[in-house]
Amino acid sequence: MVLQPGERHCGGWSHRRLGPWCSPTGSPAPLSCETGCGEGTWILVCRLLVPTQVSLLSMEEDIDTRKINNSFLRDHSYATEADIISTVEFNHTGELLATGDKGGRVVIFQREQESKNQVHRRGEYNVYSTFQSHEPEFDYLKSLEIEEKINKIRWLPQQNAAYFLLSTNDKTVKLWKVSERDKRPEGYNLKDEEGRLRDPATITTLRVPVLRPMDLMVEATPRRVFANAHTYHINSISVNSDYETYMSADDLRINLWNFEITNQSFNIVDIKPANMEELTEVITAAEFHPHHCNTFVYSSSKGTIRLCDMRASALCDRHTKFFEEPEDPSNRSFFSEIISSISDVKFSHSGRYIMTRDYLTVKVWDLNMENRPIETYQVHDYLRSKLCSLYENDCIFDKFECVWNGSDSVIMTGSYNNFFRMFDRNTKRDVTLEASRENSKPRAILKPRKVCVGGKRRKDEISVDSLDFSKKILHTAWHPSENIIAVAATNNLYIFQDKVN
Repeated sequence: MVLQPGERHCGGWSHRRLGPWCSPTGSPAPLSCETGCGEGTWILVCRLLVPTQVSLLSMEEDIDTRKINNSFLRDHSYATEADIISTVEFNHTGELLATGDKGGRVVIFQREQESKNQVHRRGEYNVYSTFQSHEPEFDYLKSLEIEEKINKIRWLPQQNAAYFLLSTNDKTVKLWKVSERDKRPEGYNLKDEEGRLRDPATITTLRVPVLRPMDLMVEATPRRVFANAHTYHINSISVNSDYETYMSADDLRINLWNFEITNQSFNIVDIKPANMEELTEVITAAEFHPHHCNTFVYSSSKGTIRLCDMRASALCDRHTKFFEEPEDPSNRSFFSEIISSISDVKFSHSGRYIMTRDYLTVKVWDLNMENRPIETYQVHDYLRSKLCSLYENDCIFDKFECVWNGSDSVIMTGSYNNFFRMFDRNTKRDVTLEASRENSKPRAILKPRKVCVGGKRRKDEISVDSLDFSKKILHTAWHPSENIIAVAATNNLYIFQDKVN
């Protein structure tokens, strides 16, 4: 099949992967992990809505924008396409959680501090800051509309009182500084209290400016704008472990940036053929190694992963390692190439393993074994019989993400019907849970769900024919050190916590 890079997914080929499958016969086994998942009992901490434009106006009028009442946001159900969450990311401490939406906005939530009177509120998150990161643009030379949708957010490690994060849409990456201000200077000599310049002739005395307390204000300011380096749509950004550089990847190229230089980048991967008719695959995701600043991986729409070492050559077109699982000829079908495309790739925190997500499975690869994955988890194998209808409604091109827990012992990914799946690598147990608005009471316990394929259906099961494919969990995040997860469902953000956490 020949692919053509298009406006969004290269000739209709959206390199996305999904993955949840039906649990074994019977109720899903409880989840357990080294970091204290206990019996796998997860509770809902809070359900937040990405503030709509109307909500934002009300927030600006509120004196303390950090403590927006969740019920206020929950009461406003008039979400638009722009309010749909497109990325979720915890910072390195887990105290902040950032979401980006299709309207180009970034909403940052802050974790509630524990108090003696309300210990149970420790895991709750409240709105901390909201700002417009990207605006819609139009490329008149190419007659191309550039959406404001936030594709990825990546936090930088905190070095001082301020926070820094990268956000990107299809073409432009921005570095944002988020800082707090609770004092304001007063007593200027050349300005009056309203900020207007005074007539120097009227100044007869000198005053020493002083800082006065004020209501806490959270400010988001753009510090760098990295633009005009990508012909195709950016699908990944990744901060290097040296914290001086980062990379951005589009369908055919990967660029390396220095945080201090905005007007140029270094092209480290270029798979664009001389003749575009010969194009057979595109880059779908890329990430730096968590510890080695010279190593990175990128995945392709052919289901392959390439590990590159920047010490080997300036242009990493020749990979160091090539990970690919041979295809079983008996399972070959019309949809094989589409469902084998990798939608997400993630290094483990240890740096020893790589996790990839395709449409039906999640796979874990050992860096020392290239010929096959060491673990394969079926996410929603019951959809194999539905591939034709999924192709017709374009759901087969959905790009599902996957995440590790803090100890790399449990992996999580999303599915349809607002289901998301967890797999314990040690016990090989799995569980299917649902992020449901109907079950959104705080501290509510999540009940494992099971999908029934044909035959008689039990009371607690749901038929595969009853799944709602318009409800999908594409974006998830796991707290870096605790069993707290964030799940994005349209414009709803669900925060779940392990009961014993």
